[in-house]
Formats: sequence, C-alpha cells, structure tokens
Amino acid sequence: MDTLKIKNLIRELSQLDYQAMYLNDFLLTWEKSDQEIQATFLVADILRGLRAQNVSCRLFDSGLGISLFRDQSTRTRFSFSSACNLLGLEVQDLDEGKSQVAHGETVRETANMVSFMADVIGIRDDMYIGKGNTYMREVSEAVQQGYLEGVLEQRPSLVNLQCDIDHPTQSMADMLHLIHHFGGADNLKGKKLAMSWAYSPSYGKPLSVPQGVIGLMTRFGMEVTLASPEGYEVMPEVEAVAEVNAAKGGGKFSKTNSMAEAFTDAHVVYPKSWAPFSAMEKRTNLYGEGDFDGIKTLEKELLGQNANFKDWECTESLMAKTHQGSALYMHCLPADITGVSCKEGEVAASVFDRYRKPMYMEASYKPYIIAAMILLSKAKFPADTLNAMLTAGNTRIR
Repeated sequence: MDTLKIKNLIRELSQLDYQAMYLNDFLLTWEKSDQEIQATFLVADILRGLRAQNVSCRLFDSGLGISLFRDQSTRTRFSFSSACNLLGLEVQDLDEGKSQVAHGETVRETANMVSFMADVIGIRDDMYIGKGNTYMREVSEAVQQGYLEGVLEQRPSLVNLQCDIDHPTQSMADMLHLIHHFGGADNLKGKKLAMSWAYSPSYGKPLSVPQGVIGLMTRFGMEVTLASPEGYEVMPEVEAVAEVNAAKGGGKFSKTNSMAEAFTDAHVVYPKSWAPFSAMEKRTNLYGEGDFDGIKTLEKELLGQNANFKDWECTESLMAKTHQGSALYMHCLPADITGVSCKEGEVAASVFDRYRKPMYMEASYKPYIIAAMILLSKAKFPADTLNAMLTAGNTRIR
C-alpha cells in the first residue's frame, strides 16, 4: 500500500461518525453502528499499510495491555499481543491460577488491581453460556467505577477476544478478508455465504464463531445461510439479530438442515463445528451445580451425537456445488482435517491445502483489527493521530 492510498483511507476515515467508540469497549459487533464498523476496517487497513512501509505505529509511550484467557488460544492470543506491541503497549497475562482470584478475590477488586497502568484489557471467556459476556461487562463496570472514583488515572477499554455470544475480532477479520477478496464491501451485496456446521471428533466447540459470522455478514447485504443438523441450533437471540441485520442491509438470512443445500451456488463457505446451544446450556447448569461428573457424561453423549453426522464434511464434491465450483473456503483455524489432524473431520485435506494461503491471509487481519479497536477507543481524534504517524514517518527498524 503506497502513501497516497494511506492518505485516502485516512481522509475517508475522517468523514465517518465513530466518536462514540472513544473510551468505550468493543464487546459485540451488533452494538456498533455501521460507520463504527467501517471505521474499524479502515483503521486496520491504515495500520497495516503503515507497518508495511516500516512506519512506527506507536500510539503509547508506555502502558499495559492485560491479557486474560480462560480458554486455550493461539491465533487470538498472539494477535492481541501483536496489536498491543504495534501500538506501544506491553502485554501482561493475568493467570487466574496464580492470582488471588483462586482465593476468592472479587471481580471488582481484580479488575481495579490489574488496571492501575493498563490501557486495554482483552478477555476470552467462551466456555459457558450466559457467563462470558456477562463477566466482561462486570469487569467493564468495575473499571468504570474505579475511574470515576479516581482510583484509576485512566479507564482501560475492554476488547472481547471471544465470549459465549460473539467472537468480534474473528468475524471482523473474516469480513475484512472478504472485503479485500471481492474488491470492496459494495461487492458483497448478493453474495451467498454458507455458515455450516461440520463434523468434529472433539466436544464443546463454542457457538460464538458461527454466531459472530451471521451477526456481522448479514449487515453487508449478503445472503447468509446457517446450516446444521437438527438439534445443533445456535442462540435464538443471535438468529434474531441476523434476521434484523439482513432486513436492514438488503440481504437474506435463512436456515437449513442440509449442508449440500447451503453450499449450492455459494460464493463463500465456512464449515465449522460447534456444540448445540441446548447442550451448552445444560453444561453451564452442571457447572453451576459443581457436577463435573455430569459434565463428563454430557461430553460422552455429545461425542456420540456428533458421530451420527460424519458426512457433514467439506469435500471436493460439495465444493463443486458452489458458485462456479470455486467458492472461497474460510475457517477460523485450527481446522479438523480428515486424514491429517484426525481420522474424520470438518474438511478434506485436498480442500484445506488448496485454500491454505487465503486462510492464512484471513488470519493475518486479526492483529490489525484488534489494534484498530484499541486505537479507536484510546485516540480522541484517530484520523489526526494516524495522519501524524504517517507524516512523522518514524521508522520501526532503524
């Protein structure tokens, strides 16, 4: 990306209304306006362009980015660290097992104690329905109170790195990938996207990826189809969001119990396993009751249930049904690859290998999306800030 292109993107950014993002959190994509979503994409592209030109993007001279992961992660964990580092923040992991949280420390106390010099808190909490997003909002309220009472010199902004409802950094990275792949957001109108369940030999994968996709892609005039075997429904309130967004965006949202039907004439396919909403609710109830033996029993039941749908695999024959037989294959990674990472899985090895480069490109947008979320929440005049970075031209590598 050349300097003129970056200047044009900054000019485009300056014309948008995104001021409400300042000193605010990023928890659900559907809580953000269309222009705020657009601003996030623009800032991500500008930051990527600056770094490609070896221009320093340091927004902060010092400060911390607090990282709290309650589930395993590779891509999102490193994307958050990369984003913080890009902007000049040092990352500090909060290991709850080594903190006073393990001894009963309250959310309010923990949030304030880790935030004295923190500018952003990134949280992944996706294990239990009704818990993750709720926890994030408790942390948000706690640091807001600490800031208002003068305990904290600044209020750290929260970034949802995946919860039980949404995975905004993933869906936003996915969407930016689609925008670039199809040559602009306007070109997404009328494109058919199949968000499909796929077989996995593992248990309990979160619903937040498919929910994030249907909650965001429907805003861009796309025809989004959610496909799953009967009984593998997602949260009904997120389906309602998708329906509203599709109506506003001029697209469509539909559901089917046929993977082949969803793939037919699709421009984009996203085959990904997830646990049934009803089962995840049951899992949360068992967790609340401290019934860990019950959770193990439920896990065995669900693995057996999954095994009934091993034919829900992204194969070459299914890909041939897509638009001109060449739909864009997407995945948040890691994928369960048949004959490679497992005996039977979500996708055939030949399909996965053919789309390896575009999938890696898809993943590469996430650090910049997270950095954009942070910058928009901390810089009062983001367009001016980015223009100053470009004008100064301070080199990252000297």
